[in-house]
Amino acid sequence: MKHAVERLAERLTSIISSWPGVECVLSCEAAETDVLDPYFALVLDVYCGGDIPDDDTRQAAFGDPGAFESSRSREKDRFFLDGLPIRIEYKSVASVDEIQDKRFDIMWVYRSSGTYLFYRLAEGKVLFKRSEWIDQVRQGLAQPPEEFWERIKETHLFKMEHSLADLGGAALKDDRYFFLVSLAGFMRACVSVLFSHNKRYEPSDRHLTESLMILPELPEDFSGRWAILLRTDGSSDPERKYQVAGLIARSIFSL
Repeated sequence: MKHAVERLAERLTSIISSWPGVECVLSCEAAETDVLDPYFALVLDVYCGGDIPDDDTRQAAFGDPGAFESSRSREKDRFFLDGLPIRIEYKSVASVDEIQDKRFDIMWVYRSSGTYLFYRLAEGKVLFKRSEWIDQVRQGLAQPPEEFWERIKETHLFKMEHSLADLGGAALKDDRYFFLVSLAGFMRACVSVLFSHNKRYEPSDRHLTESLMILPELPEDFSGRWAILLRTDGSSDPERKYQVAGLIARSIFSL
Protein backbone atom coordinates (compact mmCIF):
# COMPACT_ATOMS: atom_id res chain seq x y z
CA MET A 1 0.00 0.00 0.00
CA LYS A 2 2.92 2.34 0.60
CA HIS A 3 3.76 2.24 -3.10
CA ALA A 4 0.11 2.98 -3.92
CA VAL A 5 0.27 6.07 -1.69
CA GLU A 6 3.48 7.20 -3.35
CA ARG A 7 1.95 6.78 -6.80
CA LEU A 8 -1.13 8.72 -5.73
CA ALA A 9 1.06 11.51 -4.31
CA GLU A 10 3.00 11.66 -7.58
CA ARG A 11 -0.23 11.77 -9.57
CA LEU A 12 -1.64 14.64 -7.54
CA THR A 13 1.66 16.50 -7.57
CA SER A 14 1.81 16.25 -11.35
CA ILE A 15 -1.62 17.89 -11.57
CA ILE A 16 -1.00 20.58 -8.98
CA SER A 17 2.47 21.51 -10.23
CA SER A 18 1.01 22.26 -13.68
CA TRP A 19 -0.78 25.29 -12.23
CA PRO A 20 1.42 28.38 -12.81
CA GLY A 21 0.64 29.86 -9.38
CA VAL A 22 2.10 26.89 -7.47
CA GLU A 23 5.58 27.35 -6.03
CA CYS A 24 6.10 24.03 -4.26
CA VAL A 25 4.33 20.94 -2.90
CA LEU A 26 5.23 19.22 0.38
CA SER A 27 3.99 15.91 1.76
CA CYS A 28 3.30 16.04 5.51
CA GLU A 29 3.83 13.61 8.36
CA ALA A 30 0.33 12.10 8.25
CA ALA A 31 1.17 10.67 4.84
CA GLU A 32 4.05 8.69 6.36
CA THR A 33 1.81 6.58 8.63
CA ASP A 34 0.43 3.21 7.61
CA VAL A 35 -2.81 3.40 5.65
CA LEU A 36 -4.47 1.25 8.32
CA ASP A 37 -3.57 3.78 11.00
CA PRO A 38 -6.67 5.79 12.07
CA TYR A 39 -4.60 8.95 11.63
CA PHE A 40 -3.62 8.22 8.06
CA ALA A 41 -4.32 10.76 5.34
CA LEU A 42 -2.34 11.87 2.33
CA VAL A 43 -1.73 15.51 3.29
CA LEU A 44 -0.16 17.88 0.80
CA ASP A 45 0.87 21.46 1.54
CA VAL A 46 0.72 23.55 -1.63
CA TYR A 47 2.55 26.87 -1.41
CA CYS A 48 1.27 29.37 -3.94
CA GLY A 49 2.77 32.53 -5.33
CA GLY A 50 -0.25 33.20 -7.54
CA ASP A 51 -3.83 32.17 -8.16
CA ILE A 52 -4.99 28.56 -8.32
CA PRO A 53 -7.93 27.21 -10.36
CA ASP A 54 -11.44 27.49 -8.95
CA ASP A 55 -13.19 24.69 -7.03
CA ASP A 56 -14.89 23.07 -10.01
CA THR A 57 -11.73 23.09 -12.09
CA ARG A 58 -9.69 21.55 -9.27
CA GLN A 59 -12.30 18.87 -8.65
CA ALA A 60 -12.32 17.92 -12.33
CA ALA A 61 -8.52 17.93 -12.47
CA PHE A 62 -8.36 15.47 -9.59
CA GLY A 63 -10.53 13.01 -11.52
CA ASP A 64 -13.91 13.81 -9.97
CA PRO A 65 -12.96 12.43 -6.54
CA GLY A 66 -15.41 11.18 -3.94
CA ALA A 67 -16.89 13.45 -1.28
CA PHE A 68 -15.03 16.50 -2.62
CA GLU A 69 -15.38 19.58 -0.46
CA SER A 70 -13.47 22.83 -0.31
CA SER A 71 -13.36 25.39 2.48
CA ARG A 72 -15.15 28.68 1.90
CA SER A 73 -11.83 30.52 1.66
CA ARG A 74 -10.47 27.90 -0.78
CA GLU A 75 -7.60 27.11 1.57
CA LYS A 76 -8.34 23.39 1.84
CA ASP A 77 -9.65 20.56 -0.32
CA ARG A 78 -10.80 17.28 1.23
CA PHE A 79 -11.77 14.23 -0.78
CA PHE A 80 -11.18 10.52 -1.41
CA LEU A 81 -9.22 8.93 -4.24
CA ASP A 82 -8.74 5.17 -4.63
CA GLY A 83 -10.42 4.80 -1.25
CA LEU A 84 -7.81 6.93 0.55
CA PRO A 85 -8.45 10.24 2.36
CA ILE A 86 -6.74 13.24 0.75
CA ARG A 87 -6.17 16.62 2.39
CA ILE A 88 -4.70 19.45 0.34
CA GLU A 89 -3.92 22.79 1.97
CA TYR A 90 -3.14 25.88 -0.11
CA LYS A 91 -0.84 28.39 1.55
CA SER A 92 0.52 31.74 0.48
CA VAL A 93 4.22 32.14 -0.19
CA ALA A 94 3.89 35.82 0.75
CA SER A 95 2.37 34.90 4.14
CA VAL A 96 5.25 32.56 4.95
CA ASP A 97 7.76 35.22 3.95
CA GLU A 98 5.99 37.79 6.13
CA ILE A 99 5.98 35.46 9.14
CA GLN A 100 9.69 34.83 8.74
CA ASP A 101 10.48 38.50 8.24
CA LYS A 102 8.32 39.65 11.16
CA ARG A 103 8.46 36.59 13.40
CA PHE A 104 8.73 38.71 16.55
CA ASP A 105 6.02 41.20 15.61
CA ILE A 106 3.24 38.66 15.00
CA MET A 107 3.55 36.33 18.00
CA TRP A 108 -0.19 35.63 17.78
CA VAL A 109 0.66 33.16 15.00
CA TYR A 110 2.19 30.81 17.59
CA ARG A 111 -0.37 31.12 20.38
CA SER A 112 -2.74 28.37 19.25
CA SER A 113 -0.53 25.86 17.43
CA GLY A 114 2.96 26.75 18.57
CA THR A 115 5.62 26.30 15.90
CA TYR A 116 3.75 23.63 13.92
CA LEU A 117 3.71 25.82 10.80
CA PHE A 118 7.51 25.83 10.78
CA TYR A 119 7.64 22.09 11.49
CA ARG A 120 5.66 21.39 8.34
CA LEU A 121 7.90 23.66 6.29
CA ALA A 122 11.10 22.20 7.73
CA GLU A 123 10.16 18.52 7.79
CA GLY A 124 7.76 18.03 4.89
CA LYS A 125 8.97 15.92 1.97
CA VAL A 126 9.49 18.09 -1.11
CA LEU A 127 7.50 16.63 -4.01
CA PHE A 128 7.84 19.64 -6.30
CA LYS A 129 9.58 23.01 -6.30
CA ARG A 130 9.52 25.64 -9.01
CA SER A 131 12.44 27.63 -7.62
CA GLU A 132 14.84 27.66 -4.65
CA TRP A 133 12.24 29.33 -2.42
CA ILE A 134 11.66 26.34 -0.13
CA ASP A 135 15.43 25.80 0.22
CA GLN A 136 15.87 29.40 1.31
CA VAL A 137 12.99 29.09 3.78
CA ARG A 138 14.52 25.95 5.26
CA GLN A 139 17.90 27.59 5.52
CA GLY A 140 16.32 30.34 7.62
CA LEU A 141 14.46 27.80 9.76
CA ALA A 142 17.59 25.76 10.42
CA GLN A 143 19.17 28.40 12.64
CA PRO A 144 16.64 30.88 14.02
CA PRO A 145 18.04 33.50 16.40
CA GLU A 146 18.09 32.70 20.11
CA GLU A 147 15.58 35.47 20.71
CA PHE A 148 13.02 33.56 18.65
CA TRP A 149 13.00 30.60 21.04
CA GLU A 150 13.00 32.86 24.09
CA ARG A 151 9.98 34.81 22.85
CA ILE A 152 8.07 31.61 22.06
CA LYS A 153 8.91 30.23 25.50
CA GLU A 154 7.89 33.45 27.23
CA THR A 155 4.56 33.57 25.38
CA HIS A 156 3.59 30.05 26.41
CA LEU A 157 4.89 30.33 29.97
CA PHE A 158 2.36 33.10 30.42
CA LYS A 159 -0.40 30.90 28.95
CA MET A 160 0.70 28.03 31.19
CA GLU A 161 0.41 30.18 34.33
CA HIS A 162 -2.98 31.52 33.28
CA SER A 163 -4.36 28.05 32.55
CA LEU A 164 -3.00 26.70 35.84
CA ALA A 165 -4.87 29.39 37.77
CA ASP A 166 -8.08 28.53 35.87
CA LEU A 167 -7.46 24.85 36.57
CA GLY A 168 -7.28 25.48 40.31
CA GLY A 169 -10.49 27.51 40.32
CA ALA A 170 -12.34 24.87 38.31
CA ALA A 171 -11.13 22.11 40.65
CA LEU A 172 -12.37 23.99 43.72
CA LYS A 173 -15.78 24.68 42.16
CA ASP A 174 -16.03 21.17 40.72
CA ASP A 175 -16.71 22.71 37.31
CA ARG A 176 -15.85 19.67 35.17
CA TYR A 177 -16.25 21.36 31.79
CA PHE A 178 -14.03 24.35 32.61
CA PHE A 179 -11.59 22.01 34.32
CA LEU A 180 -11.12 20.02 31.11
CA VAL A 181 -10.81 23.18 29.01
CA SER A 182 -8.21 24.60 31.40
CA LEU A 183 -6.32 21.31 31.60
CA ALA A 184 -6.11 21.14 27.81
CA GLY A 185 -4.85 24.73 27.67
CA PHE A 186 -2.29 24.05 30.41
CA MET A 187 -0.96 20.91 28.70
CA ARG A 188 -0.81 22.60 25.28
CA ALA A 189 1.16 25.49 26.74
CA CYS A 190 3.54 23.11 28.54
CA VAL A 191 4.26 21.36 25.26
CA SER A 192 5.14 24.62 23.50
CA VAL A 193 7.37 25.72 26.36
CA LEU A 194 9.28 22.43 26.37
CA PHE A 195 9.75 22.32 22.61
CA SER A 196 10.95 25.92 22.52
CA HIS A 197 13.26 25.24 25.49
CA ASN A 198 14.79 22.39 23.49
CA LYS A 199 14.86 24.52 20.32
CA ARG A 200 12.66 22.11 18.38
CA TYR A 201 9.66 22.78 16.16
CA GLU A 202 6.43 21.09 17.26
CA PRO A 203 4.82 18.29 15.26
CA SER A 204 1.05 18.03 15.05
CA ASP A 205 -0.85 17.11 18.21
CA ARG A 206 -1.65 13.72 16.68
CA HIS A 207 2.04 12.82 16.56
CA LEU A 208 3.26 14.80 19.52
CA THR A 209 3.38 12.40 22.49
CA GLU A 210 6.27 10.32 21.20
CA SER A 211 8.28 13.39 20.16
CA LEU A 212 7.64 15.09 23.50
CA MET A 213 9.02 12.24 25.56
CA ILE A 214 12.31 12.06 23.66
CA LEU A 215 13.19 15.74 23.95
CA PRO A 216 16.78 16.10 25.20
CA GLU A 217 15.83 18.10 28.30
CA LEU A 218 12.67 17.49 30.30
CA PRO A 219 11.82 18.37 33.92
CA GLU A 220 12.45 15.85 36.67
CA ASP A 221 9.72 13.19 37.00
CA PHE A 222 7.97 14.71 33.99
CA SER A 223 6.87 11.44 32.36
CA GLY A 224 5.09 10.10 35.44
CA ARG A 225 3.40 13.38 36.26
CA TRP A 226 2.31 13.88 32.65
CA ALA A 227 0.77 10.41 32.66
CA ILE A 228 -1.39 11.38 35.65
CA LEU A 229 -2.78 14.39 33.76
CA LEU A 230 -3.64 12.12 30.84
CA ARG A 231 -5.65 9.63 32.88
CA THR A 232 -9.34 9.41 32.09
CA ASP A 233 -10.20 6.37 34.24
CA GLY A 234 -11.20 8.42 37.28
CA SER A 235 -8.17 7.31 39.33
CA SER A 236 -7.06 10.93 39.74
CA ASP A 237 -9.67 13.51 40.73
CA PRO A 238 -9.50 17.18 39.64
CA GLU A 239 -7.83 18.28 42.89
CA ARG A 240 -5.07 15.70 42.46
CA LYS A 241 -4.53 16.66 38.83
CA TYR A 242 -4.33 20.32 39.81
CA GLN A 243 -1.64 19.50 42.36
CA VAL A 244 0.32 17.53 39.79
CA ALA A 245 -0.04 20.33 37.24
CA GLY A 246 1.42 22.71 39.82
CA LEU A 247 4.42 20.41 40.27
CA ILE A 248 4.93 20.28 36.51
CA ALA A 249 4.70 24.06 36.22
CA ARG A 250 7.28 24.58 38.98
CA SER A 251 9.64 22.04 37.42
CA ILE A 252 9.36 23.73 34.03
CA PHE A 253 10.13 27.12 35.54
CA SER A 254 13.24 25.62 37.14
CA LEU A 255 14.69 24.45 33.81
